[in-house]
Amino acid sequence: MARMTLSQIARHGGTIDWDKVNATTEADIDRQAREDGTDDTSHLSAPYPTPATVRKALHMTQKQIADLTGIPVATWRNWEQGRVGLDPAVQALLRILGREPDAARRALDVAAE
Repeated sequence: MARMTLSQIARHGGTIDWDKVNATTEADIDRQAREDGTDDTSHLSAPYPTPATVRKALHMTQKQIADLTGIPVATWRNWEQGRVGLDPAVQALLRILGREPDAARRALDVAAE
């Protein structure tokens, strides 16, 4: 194995064509993934969205989503930070909030009752 010092690396330069990299679009990446058979990402998707994903999609702070759901903000924070596991009821709530946010907001709106 050949070893180079940092100054040798700097003098040699890289072999990356940054113009080509920067010109690559998401459509190019998707097409290339299909062509080389690496486009199957089904194993990456969870059966429910993460608490942080749901909260950010709703453009809410942790306090706001905790107030909406009636869940203590410390609990929501623990969920986002992965300190505790999510039981099936929480997973269902996240799926509902992620898929039908308007219906969930209407159903959870305590002020409207």
